[in-house]
Amino acid sequence: MIGSETTEDMTENLSSKRSSRWWLREDSQSAVIEAPAERIYSLVADLRRMGDWSPECRRVEWLDGSDGPTAGATFIGHNRGGPGGLMKWSRRGRVLTADPGREFAFVTEEGGRESTEWRYRLEPLQGGTRVTESYAVRWIPTWARIMDVPTNRARELRQGMQHTLEQLRGAAEATPSARESTPHPLPRFET
Repeated sequence: MIGSETTEDMTENLSSKRSSRWWLREDSQSAVIEAPAERIYSLVADLRRMGDWSPECRRVEWLDGSDGPTAGATFIGHNRGGPGGLMKWSRRGRVLTADPGREFAFVTEEGGRESTEWRYRLEPLQGGTRVTESYAVRWIPTWARIMDVPTNRARELRQGMQHTLEQLRGAAEATPSARESTPHPLPRFET
């Protein structure tokens, strides 16, 4: 065993689509937030604020005359991550879905090709909203696949999604109108 890796991290399950240390595919994390779906959507769909939630994203700018979250809008995201936060990169992206209170999704580009699809699904519950953040890799270049193994990119992305959901929770639940709309306490995280 290497470091603190578990057998699950080290073993490739070919029938599973979930990402492993050895191959990024797709993954998701969910949390219940005590705020209305519309409030959470307004936070996550404001891509200029993505750096407030994500541990990797530093800032996002709208491109080509786009100025907000509508299907087809384009943007560029500036990121920092990897071991010690030493890696910096920027990616162009395009909004795929902008359905207020329900779903927000975008795809990023790598080498001029659509690369990774990111999605936020919002499910209203009694007293709050279940938020599921997910990614699905469409294509990434070989050099990135090679770099993913020693950096354990799958684990890094999973932890990043948990962090993002916690940050969203803090912002959404800090709003007085969020508390008024969610009278019943809910479980905090789901796996």
